[in-house]
Amino acid sequence: MSSAAPTAPDAAPEQAFRLADQVNRQAWAVRLLAAVRRHRGDLLVALICTVVAGWLTHGLWPDPAGRTLALNPEDQTLYEWFLAVDARALLGDFSLLTDRLNAPDGVNLMANTTVIALGIVCAPITLLLGAPVTFALLAAANLAGTAVAWYLLFHRAMRARRLAAALGGGLCGFGPGMISQTNSHLHMTAQWLVPVIIWLVVRLLRASDPGPTPPTGSRRLVAGPDRRRMLSSAAGLAAAITAQVFIGEEVLFLAAVTLLVMAVSYAVADRDLARRALPNFAGGLAVAAGLALLVLGYPLWFQFAGPQGVADGMFSPAYFSADLSSWWTVSPLSVAGSAESARLTTGPAEYNTFLGWPLLLVTAASAIWIWAGRRRLVLACVVAALVMGALSLGPEVVLGGTRTALPGPYALLAGLPVVDGALPMRFGLAMLPIIATLLVLALDKALRSTGRARRLVPLAVVAALLPIFPTPLPTAERPAVPEFVTGGHWRQCVQPGGVLVPVPLPTPKEPWPMRWAAAADAGFGLPEGFFIGPYGRGGTAAMGTFKQPTSALLADVARRGDQPAIGDEQRRQAARDADFWGASCVALADDAPHVESLRATLEQLYGPATRIADAWTWRV
Repeated sequence: MSSAAPTAPDAAPEQAFRLADQVNRQAWAVRLLAAVRRHRGDLLVALICTVVAGWLTHGLWPDPAGRTLALNPEDQTLYEWFLAVDARALLGDFSLLTDRLNAPDGVNLMANTTVIALGIVCAPITLLLGAPVTFALLAAANLAGTAVAWYLLFHRAMRARRLAAALGGGLCGFGPGMISQTNSHLHMTAQWLVPVIIWLVVRLLRASDPGPTPPTGSRRLVAGPDRRRMLSSAAGLAAAITAQVFIGEEVLFLAAVTLLVMAVSYAVADRDLARRALPNFAGGLAVAAGLALLVLGYPLWFQFAGPQGVADGMFSPAYFSADLSSWWTVSPLSVAGSAESARLTTGPAEYNTFLGWPLLLVTAASAIWIWAGRRRLVLACVVAALVMGALSLGPEVVLGGTRTALPGPYALLAGLPVVDGALPMRFGLAMLPIIATLLVLALDKALRSTGRARRLVPLAVVAALLPIFPTPLPTAERPAVPEFVTGGHWRQCVQPGGVLVPVPLPTPKEPWPMRWAAAADAGFGLPEGFFIGPYGRGGTAAMGTFKQPTSALLADVARRGDQPAIGDEQRRQAARDADFWGASCVALADDAPHVESLRATLEQLYGPATRIADAWTWRV
């Protein structure tokens, strides 16, 4: 009796699954291609902005670790260290009071412009490729991202023609102030959330408006506010504000002041809208503020009242004031700029008001031309431009480098909490989006017309923008970080998380040893350094901290090359300072200034050195 042969498994279900999977992949590819075609204009603008941003920062790209922004290398060193410390959040080693600088007191990260959100988001890049690569990426991404974000606001929210919106977005992202701030101020150039905040505020206002009251006897009902849209706008606004605080508080402050001035101006021009929408709008803003404070309450308290926190600004408003003549001068970082105009500001990172007279004239003409059709918005923009421009002049008007003794409007705000933390000249940064808005409105009106304005207005706008077209940021080579650090040899004399004392020690003016810590992913702490802390007179905000006697002695040797007389008192003081810092190891790299004099001095202070890679070390 024979048994039946086994039946082969049925392959039909497996084939069906494979066919379905293939169909799904094809459908996904079709949908993706359709989306690309539908948004190809927006994608093209984004691509152009990315290329321009890469071109402007291309000097960093051959070797980010070996290149630096030539006009402000100190701040680049600082931000690379910030990014390295922020990245440690990915390793579970992060606190708002970091112990990786200014040992033993530490540094309050909220009191410094530490771009925490950017550093955490980019942590994988920093840990894999290094902080200099992350810095270079963010320097370019902030420019491109800001330009694209404003373009989308102009094109999608304001319904402007693509060409008009692209030129406006380009001015917001690549204007003179933005290019100037790109010289290491990542917290000032990360403005791509500002258009989102503006859109959410406008969306909240529209949702808060119940509509005009119908005439007496009319059967038409008042629509009423859109509560659901109000709540979603308030929640979105809270999220955007929270994120911006952890990116750059000064940008948020400038945006808030500008929006406040524009809102008041618009309300005066349209009292009916203000009367209808103000109660609901104010309620929505209160909800947004409350939601944001749930997250920001503790960090903001920590910033102003926590350990190593500061409650005041440390920069002099009188010194950091915009020169009135800088407004009609072209930035030295623009194609038509001159190096001589650099005397009208405090440094290459603060060409915030250098717009040039052609752009000012064309903007004024544009405002007059579009006044009849967009009176309320134009009025709000013009008033905001005048207010922010006036505030940028500081407490005393300066003209051509000479103080005029004429008080500026900023004098009315000097000394107020929070306001002191913003440099007056940076109020001028708000002019870029205001001017861009007026130009976009004028261009859009011209492009929709059929007369001579269709050609003349775009030509005038382009002619005004050409002189301030940016040039690539100057870069320079910088010394390599010692192999003692990059090779991980520092672990032979200090445990991770311990304190390494580089010689000479980092200072605000010469923070170069902070690159050691950045290259080691902030694996060890440093004494002293470049940061903002409460070390001024009476505990006010100051840059850096007091030098200990030993660090002052070593700094003098590095500067002059002379070997000081070392006795028992200096050796006891060196031991006390090392104990104060909690130091495990002192290290001297071969490329240190007057290295032989420093080595001889250190051997008299701490005894014979141990050679590790390309550095001399002393366990203390």
